Amino acid sequence: MSEKRHWLTEAKTIRKLWWGFSIVLALTVAAQLIWYVKGYFTVDGWFAFGAVYGFLSCLIMVVFAKALGVLLKRPNNYYAERDDDA
Repeated sequence: MSEKRHWLTEAKTIRKLWWGFSIVLALTVAAQLIWYVKGYFTVDGWFAFGAVYGFLSCLIMVVFAKALGVLLKRPNNYYAERDDDA
């Protein structure tokens, strides 16, 4: 019996979502060309500051999580060794 795949797992749907989200993000950044953004500080008034800040923040969080995973990771046979001692 053939199992029907969910619509979000199909390649064409994923491709359409990537294009759609990319266009929305590009339009959001391009909107700053039309509407002036007055920042509280000097730096947050720069063009595309929110996009760059969000991307770099996300990148730093991913790198930090990977590094934390390396430090906290247990060996693959961690529980097997405990069972042998008992």
